[in-house]
Amino acid sequence: MIAPAAAFVDLHMHSTASDGSRTPTDVVRTAVATGLAAIALTDHDTVAGLAEAHAAASGTGVRLVNGVELSATEKDTETHVLGLHLQDPHVLDLALGELREMRRRRAMKIVERLQAIGVKITFDDVLAQAGEGAVGRPHVARALVGDGWAVDIRDAFDRYLGAGRPAYVAKEPLAMADAIRMIHSAGGLAILAHPAGGGTRERLTALVAVGLDGVEVRHPSHSPADVNRLRLLADQLGLVPSGGSDWHGLSEGGRTIGMMQVPADWLERQDARLTARGRAPAA
Repeated sequence: MIAPAAAFVDLHMHSTASDGSRTPTDVVRTAVATGLAAIALTDHDTVAGLAEAHAAASGTGVRLVNGVELSATEKDTETHVLGLHLQDPHVLDLALGELREMRRRRAMKIVERLQAIGVKITFDDVLAQAGEGAVGRPHVARALVGDGWAVDIRDAFDRYLGAGRPAYVAKEPLAMADAIRMIHSAGGLAILAHPAGGGTRERLTALVAVGLDGVEVRHPSHSPADVNRLRLLADQLGLVPSGGSDWHGLSEGGRTIGMMQVPADWLERQDARLTARGRAPAA
């Protein structure tokens, strides 16, 4: 259990294991400096940063929740789902390896489209930005900024990489039901990430039918009306609430770790869901 009732947690953030700009160790150190009671490291399609993060968190008093963020599809719409409280992250390794390879193929196609319109960056430029992390569009964006083809990351997405822009490439599909099953296979809870206005009763009810456990209520992209609606729907549909900053360690967008002030009792409600399933929450 987390001690003071007034404590806050942040259950959505990224490191250099995927498209964040801070190492897992730096993420933990920032959480400690911010005074958070617990965080979840939720890198895209990889759990590679968790071992380092746990080593950094040991003895700090900050609880680290094993997490991941998967990109799935509902019909033709891309959906992100968080896997929190993964009890055996390595169960996901094989499946996540295929997802990372899908991300790599997508990045290569994006670079090809950029080169076709005269933007002279290379895939090696993108890999240099990714380092050891799982390759994603933000790495392409950073390469564009670094080579002078965009002013900043937002400009790179607006001009080249966003949906409908010249270099946009859709992700290879992973069905939402399959993503939820992957998370459950590792002993975790499946949480719908940042649904904003798309978090309707009809949609959430359909996802509950395929195993959804919770919904991200607090997120920087959510309006106060979104937060109120999602919190009410979570209670009515038996979903656990969650929330986080979606922090990537970058200055763009003004996001800061812990900014959503997610109450610690939401994490305790997630722990209770795990206990009800016969799984012991991590200390």
